[in-house]
Amino acid sequence: VQLVESGGGLVQAGGSLRLSCAASGFTLDYYGIGWFRQAPGKKREGVCISNNDGSTNYADSVKGRFTISRDNAKKTVYLQMNSLKPEDTGVYYCARGPPAYGMTSWTSASEYDHWGQGTQVTVSS
Repeated sequence: VQLVESGGGLVQAGGSLRLSCAASGFTLDYYGIGWFRQAPGKKREGVCISNNDGSTNYADSVKGRFTISRDNAKKTVYLQMNSLKPEDTGVYYCARGPPAYGMTSWTSASEYDHWGQGTQVTVSS
């Protein structure tokens, strides 16, 4: 199982970035994929999740600005981030979660069994 994030970078406040999470070694159709982020000195927090049943969930702080999507054929999950704010700065990780019926709390890191190495997002003011 491998997850590889890409697409991070430096952007000005109000700008956009699209992150990608390329999955390999398992069938993406059967699993949820979550995005988490961690800012310096802060705990890792759940940003959003794409469940295998097509449903999605978002943290309140990103609702209306971020959109998660997946392409099972390409084995890739995307995170479109618009109207970025300096507080969105951090390392963004994607992680594999259970199927939707097995998910208890999507914001809990313990629900996820495999993680990518992370990609840095920096939003300047």
